[in-house]
Amino acid sequence: MPDFHTGSCLCGAVTFKTRGDVREVVYCHCGQCRRQTGLYYAASNAMNEDLTVSGGENVTWYQSSQKGSRGFCRTCGSALFWKYEGAGHISIMAGAFDTPSRLVPGYHIFCEDKGDYYEINDDLPQYGKSSPDILTNTE
Repeated sequence: MPDFHTGSCLCGAVTFKTRGDVREVVYCHCGQCRRQTGLYYAASNAMNEDLTVSGGENVTWYQSSQKGSRGFCRTCGSALFWKYEGAGHISIMAGAFDTPSRLVPGYHIFCEDKGDYYEINDDLPQYGKSSPDILTNTE
């Protein structure tokens, strides 16, 4: 199995490659994630030094909170990244990875904030707010 992952935005203006391991997929149900995506964020992450982005000039960053920013393609609008200020890693939207992604599901966060129009119907762990190892906008 290769030790890298690749992906892109919808239009291909932004592509990326990760080296090494990526985190399991975390599903975030907070109000910000729901408003940006219409449902919830599903994101993995990679260490900053393990991510190479081509077309980075096409990434627009929106500071969505005091310490968090969201990166999206300025051409097609695809949500791509979430970055906590000063963190050594960057979250990458699971849907942006090429298939087969080899990503594995992890757990749900901010379940107390989930929309009232869907249910969480899997056996993954659920946290009312965040989990102890995830940096979020609330910190």
